[in-house]
Amino acid sequence: MQIIAGTYRGQKIKSSPSRDIRPCSSRVKKSLFDTLVARVDFEEMVVLDLFAGFGNMGFESLSRGAGFVYFVDRHADALKSMQDTATHLGVSEQVSIVRSDVSVFLQRTAERFDLVFCDPPYSWPDYKTLIERIAGTDILSDDGLMLVEHSANLDFQASPYYLMHKDYGMTRVSFFQHQEGSL
Repeated sequence: MQIIAGTYRGQKIKSSPSRDIRPCSSRVKKSLFDTLVARVDFEEMVVLDLFAGFGNMGFESLSRGAGFVYFVDRHADALKSMQDTATHLGVSEQVSIVRSDVSVFLQRTAERFDLVFCDPPYSWPDYKTLIERIAGTDILSDDGLMLVEHSANLDFQASPYYLMHKDYGMTRVSFFQHQEGSL
């Protein structure tokens, strides 16, 4: 895995051989950031990378100008890899790496986020509650975006926060927004 554009373009994102962590594929990441770059200004954004794994999406956001990224994961291998990447890139002051269950983190945070990446295990039991807990509250800034990676078998078009989705084979990424609006 490496950063594909911006200040840290070409830099490697540290990883481990853990089977518990499924990083976003390079193809999906490139497509998502192509979509985002055409619609948002990353400059000084506050980003939340939930189920962060090795931090692929968050570090890409930092490279493109995000001001601060919160990484949340519960796997020790993931946390160590993210810390190693932050140190390697010299961005330790621009990140918070949190070891927590995502649901617990969302209950406790008082921060508002401009962009939320959410890549739960495909077996996650309640996507609807997760989406509501973020897009339906002040966790997501008024014009903020939430992207959820999930199985293409799931469809969230009935959600009041749904904007669009993109399919990549068996993977789908759905976009949500706090306020009514369109991409």
